[in-house]
Amino acid sequence: MPVPKRRVSKMRQRTRAGATRWKAPQLSTCGQCGSKVPSHTACPSCGYYNGRQVLSVEVL
Repeated sequence: MPVPKRRVSKMRQRTRAGATRWKAPQLSTCGQCGSKVPSHTACPSCGYYNGRQVLSVEVL
């Protein structure tokens, strides 16, 4: 059964673990209304995506 030749150093372990850390989602601004929206998603406040209306949104 194969066994690692040397022990993995703490620095190498931490470097590998650091790549999987949590990152905040990147939000872009809507070109129509200026609100923050996740990328590749229609704006929930105005219903626009990529310069055209794709959702009908009712005003409260």
